[in-house]
Amino acid sequence: AGRIMAKRVFGKLAFFTLQDETGNIQLHLEKKRLGDSFKNIKAWVDSGDILGVRGTIRRTDKGELSVYAKEWTMLTKSAAPLPDKWHGLTDITKRYRSRHLDLIVNPAVRDTFRKRAVITSTLRRTLDALGFLEIETPVLNSQPGGAEAKPF
Repeated sequence: AGRIMAKRVFGKLAFFTLQDETGNIQLHLEKKRLGDSFKNIKAWVDSGDILGVRGTIRRTDKGELSVYAKEWTMLTKSAAPLPDKWHGLTDITKRYRSRHLDLIVNPAVRDTFRKRAVITSTLRRTLDALGFLEIETPVLNSQPGGAEAKPF
């Protein structure tokens, strides 16, 4: 099971790139093997959808590891397709506004966030073990304080 990242359809044959937490794998879909559901998968599936697939693992003629699908299940339909692989999220401000898409599409950004989470949790566990108490202090406060404050 995983998220469809790319779709390549060639008549009676289709290749989908499936991504999960561990990496990418190619799905090899043939009309003669899937039967009537091949037409449905071509029509219904978009990039960003999450599919469950059963089949055998083989290498294609070009040597890429692929799952030869026998059956498939739509697990989650995406509300909107993912950005184009080549021309997708290049604008920096759009990447920051659509952080969820940036994490799906860019493995380097996803890796940075994963490293940051590990560092934060390790630091938190270490300080907890040493007896420190974590206190949240608001940094950005809309109400002025100190010398800026107005009396009642």
